[in-house]
This record gives sequence, C-alpha cells and structure tokens, in this order.
Amino acid sequence: MTAKLPLHSPRWRDLHGVAADEVSALLDEMASAAATGSDDGWRRSWTNLAQGLLDDGTVYDGAYAALPHLVEAAAELAPHRSADFWIDVGFVVTAEDRHPVPADLEAGFAAALRLAERAAVRSLVAGVPAESAASLALSCVAFAGHRTAAALWSLAPGEPALRLMCHECDVDTEFPEFFVDLARPPFAAPELPEPPHARAEGSPWAAVASALEQEPPAETLGEGWEPFLRVARAVAAAGVPRATPGWAVLCLVAAAVAVTGAPRPAGRELGRRLMLLTGNFRCWNCEETWTIADGLADDPAGERPLSRDTPAWTDEEGPAAAPPKPAPARRPGEAATRLRQDGDTLRTADGTPWGRVSAFSDSGSGSPGAVDSLTIFSRPGLPDLVAGGGDEGRVFLWNPADGRLVHTPLAGHPDRVSALTALSLPGGAVVLASGDDSGTIALWDADHGRLLLARPEFGQPAGDRAGHPPDAGVSGLCAAPLADGRALLVTATHRGAVRLRDPATGEPVGRLNPYGRPIRSMTAVPVASGHTLIAASDGRGGVEVWDPAVDDPWDSGAAVQLSRRALDDAGHRVAAVAAVPGAARSLLATGDDRGGVMLWDLSTGLPVGDGLSSSPGAAGVPVMTAARLPDGRAVLAVGSRRGGRLRVWEPETGTLRHIALDVTLTCLAAVGPHLIVGHDRGALGLPLTEG
Repeated sequence: MTAKLPLHSPRWRDLHGVAADEVSALLDEMASAAATGSDDGWRRSWTNLAQGLLDDGTVYDGAYAALPHLVEAAAELAPHRSADFWIDVGFVVTAEDRHPVPADLEAGFAAALRLAERAAVRSLVAGVPAESAASLALSCVAFAGHRTAAALWSLAPGEPALRLMCHECDVDTEFPEFFVDLARPPFAAPELPEPPHARAEGSPWAAVASALEQEPPAETLGEGWEPFLRVARAVAAAGVPRATPGWAVLCLVAAAVAVTGAPRPAGRELGRRLMLLTGNFRCWNCEETWTIADGLADDPAGERPLSRDTPAWTDEEGPAAAPPKPAPARRPGEAATRLRQDGDTLRTADGTPWGRVSAFSDSGSGSPGAVDSLTIFSRPGLPDLVAGGGDEGRVFLWNPADGRLVHTPLAGHPDRVSALTALSLPGGAVVLASGDDSGTIALWDADHGRLLLARPEFGQPAGDRAGHPPDAGVSGLCAAPLADGRALLVTATHRGAVRLRDPATGEPVGRLNPYGRPIRSMTAVPVASGHTLIAASDGRGGVEVWDPAVDDPWDSGAAVQLSRRALDDAGHRVAAVAAVPGAARSLLATGDDRGGVMLWDLSTGLPVGDGLSSSPGAAGVPVMTAARLPDGRAVLAVGSRRGGRLRVWEPETGTLRHIALDVTLTCLAAVGPHLIVGHDRGALGLPLTEG
C-alpha cells in the first residue's frame, strides 16, 4: 500500500483521536501475532485505540491517518483472527457523523478501503460465528462503497424488532416482531431491473458467488428461496456495484450469512430472517410504501416511494400485506385521520391546514425548559388554566387556548417537578399541589402566586438536592374528594409510599398501597357523587385500585380490582393510567409499553369495548390524558414518552386520529377542546377539534 502518512510525520500532531506512538505500538503487536500465530493480545490495544477513532458515533480525522497502517497489518492476520477488526472498521466507515477526509489523506484512505474489502471478504468466506456474520457482511459492503452498509448501525437480528424511517414524512415505523424465521418466503423475490454491471476494477466478491454456487439452493436457505439466491449470486458476481438497488445488496448479505455463518443451522436460520429485509414496508403515518432497504438508509440517494399498489409489510398484517384501499375524498366536515405538525400549523395528509399549534412560553420571550408534568387548574366561575412543571423546579400557569403565561412562574422546588394536581377545598378555594424528584411536596395559592407550604419528605432539608434516595421522588399526585365535603391530597412515590394528606398541613392522615409496590402512574376516578377511587400502575405491569374513604388500607371498601384474567388474556402489562370522564360514569384507561390501551368499568373490574391495539410508532412508556369536548364527547389522547406521535381516540364513536409532532413527548393534559403537550423543550397547545 502507498500514500500512508508516515508515523514520524509532524502532521500527526494536527489530527484528533489518536497519536502516532499508539499506532506504532499496536502495529508491532499485530505484526508479532501475524508472524507467530500467537493469540490476540493486540485486540486489547486495538479496542483502546478504536475508542479514540470513533467516539459516540463521531469519527475523528485521526482515523483517516491511522487506518491505512492498521488495515495493512490486519490483512496479514489469519482470516478467522481478524473478523472482529473488520467489523469495527465497518462501523467507523459507516458512522453518520464523520469528519471529512483531509485532502492529503484521501489517497491513502481510499487504498485502505480497497485492501480492507479484499481482506474482510476473505474472513467472511472463511466462516465466522453466525451472530457476527451479518455485521461482517455489511462491513464488506461498506468497504465496497455501497450506501446500504449504513444498516450496520440499525440492525440487531438477534432481537425481533425493527425500526424503519419513512423519508416522505420523517416518521419512524416500528415492527415489534419483524425478524421471524419462516420456512418459505412470505413474498416473491423482487427482480433486478437489469443484470448489474461488474465493477471495472474487479472485486473479491467472486469467492462469495462461488460459495453460493457450490451447494444446492435448498441446503442454503430451504425450499422456495432459489429466486433470492439467484439475485445474491448476480450481485456478488458483479462485485457489489454502487448502483445496485439496496434490497439486492441485502439479499446478498442474507445469503452470505446463510453459507458462512457457523454453525450452519444457525447461519441458515439467520439468513432466512435477514432475507425478509428484501421486502417493502408501509409507513403507518402517511401510508407511503418504501423498500425496507430505503427505510434503513440515512440517505436513500434520491429514491422515491413505490407504487401504492405494491404489497408491503405492515404491523397488523405481516410481511406481504395487500395495498390499502384508496381512501374516498375527504368531505367538508369529515374528520381527518392523520395530521402532522408543520411549524405552528397542524396539516392533513394532503397539506390542508387543520388547526393552530401554540407554543407555551415562560415569560413571553423564551421557553420554560423541559415540561415533565401537567394538570388542569379549574376554578368555579373562572377560566380553566393549565399548570406545568419541569426540570427547572418552577411551576407555570398558562391559558390553554393560546399558551399565554398568566403570571410569574412559581419557584420553590429544589428539584425537577415530577407531578401536579389541583385540589378543591371546602368553601370553594382551589389550591395547586406539586411534587418533585427529591420528594418535596408543595401547595400553592396559584391565583396569587403564593406558596402555602412546602413539605420535604424523607428527612432531607428543603432546598437540598443531594442525599435523597433515588426512588424517593414523587411519581403521582391526585385529589380524593370525600362524601363529607373534604378533599384529601393523595401522594405516591416510586418506592411505593402512597399517602392521604390533609391539604391544610400536608400531614399524612392515612395510607394506601399496603403491599408497598412501586408506583409508576396514578389517577383519581370519580365513580359517584362525592366518591372517588384511586387507581395506580405498579412496577410489575399490574394495577391497584383503592378506596380512600376507608380507614384501613387493607379494607377494599368500594374498590374492585381489575380482572387478572382479562389482563393476562390481552397480554396487557400496564404502565400508565388515566381517568376518562363520561356522561353517566367515568372509566379507567390503562396503557402498556407496546401502545395498547384498554378501558375498564371500576364497578365490575371488567374491560369495556375493544380498546386500542398496539401500533407501530406508539411503543414506549405511555403518556395519556382524557377530557370531554364541549359537545359532550369523551376523547383520550395517548402517546409514548420520548416519542413524537399521538393518537387521539373517541371511545364512543371509535374515531381515531394520528398526529405526528416535531417534539419529544413527556406528558399530556386536556381540557375542553384543548390538548396540551409537554415536551423536552417546553409545552405546546393543540386543538382537539378542527378549526
């Protein structure tokens, strides 16, 4: 190899991520291993050095000087000893955040990639453990210069799930059970538009093509897979030209894993799983159809969506779902089912404005920071407000209609505000309760911006951000009206302490949760005039229902637990709860980490209706809220924490609307026609009805 930067060159001092003496020491170790066949002490040095070349997805310019030397040394190692090295280099070459190759290092780095391709393909053909074969094959593709190698960062075929990007609407579609082993192909193999033109400079891939020719197709993947193997052989024989469609390159990767992965049964099974990547998928949001290869690529190089008539993978119907039926034209007054945020506007799928998005501010000139908790603050005879708190320890009060801050933020928490609720007191006064990650609970006269009391829990002094247990933070707050006209404040912590408190003093007057299970989410569900039950999701996927009107925490009172059989039959592990108001009764909504939602009648403990099924883009820790619209309809909004998609559901009519936002969700609240979205940079207001 020529054009390497000499190790004694002062140019090394200008490069980031590696020093010449580190490279020199590693080269000596690799040369010794190649000469003596001794085992792999050089690997430890390489691991340490590689951390300087590739740090958290960023490739530094020192990599372009070091790799020509290291590739030349690794190419002298026995093929079975260098496979992991080529995989590591593949990650360097395909990293999204790469510094440009300096002009004086371009020739040496390009030569290193050509040598790496030859040596890595040699390692692949020699046979590797099945769990490494896919990564090695994709690294070989990376050295050949094909963009599909970027899948190296997103594929984990040992796991069943796959996440794909729609390049039309920039929304992820997640398939929780993608990588399954199917004995026969679930769809027909695509046809190459024309035989690939062989690379002019030649390539080492002829050895892979030969390996694919040497055994009957039925022994490679099984019956029915021959058309896929035919594509793989054609791509290998041509040397993986850069113009080859991405799906065809993935076809080659899957076939190579099948014939080189060891032991052979494991390689064959993994090859079949990977062959599913040669199909298509349909975006859950905009319903455009793409090749899966395009969905894995950061930049699909100008590719456009496929015809809507193309069969494609959907979460509901599997890998060869029929194309969706054309939707009839939307009539005036008809509900739009898919909306997306475009700046300060919600738009329908065809770009028609649907409603306004309001950004909530901290003082009319900035953002309140991350908002991690929201509640509605309702007062008799006065407009409703929305309260929000977050990582700055402040509580904000906004007008839900336009996001206007109604007065100065309430300051007094030593830590992130994690929970909020409003509490009506005898005589008509309403106070705001807030809790934080240190366990401090505060009560506010929110109308006048006055702190009524702050009660530090677990013995730490107010304002001390250190020294509290990591699970001591407040995980939930709600109000429990009693038949005698009093209202108690219910507080819950992650460690499972659930207390009934006198809102005048903050002192505990009772307790719930006698089993002491950790609490993830909590809500109050009115079941009769002056009678409210408390429902909470525990840390094990279950739900506890308590009656705050009884004195003994072991006494169930009017509380009926949810049907364990119904939960188990649905595979529903509850992670969040919310009350859904109704004209005759309120229901309990429960959400799981897969996006599933169920409704429950707390008088019987049985589910009501069909609920919402899990959905691509909806998986994750759920956030939920519910409200009644001005016309009386109940509406439930559900999303996933750290996601950007919402589903707005009317249980009585079954109407379901999808909303794609440009923010990362943290919490939700709703009042009247307004949906308030807490996110990682503040809060947004969305309309629940068109207008």
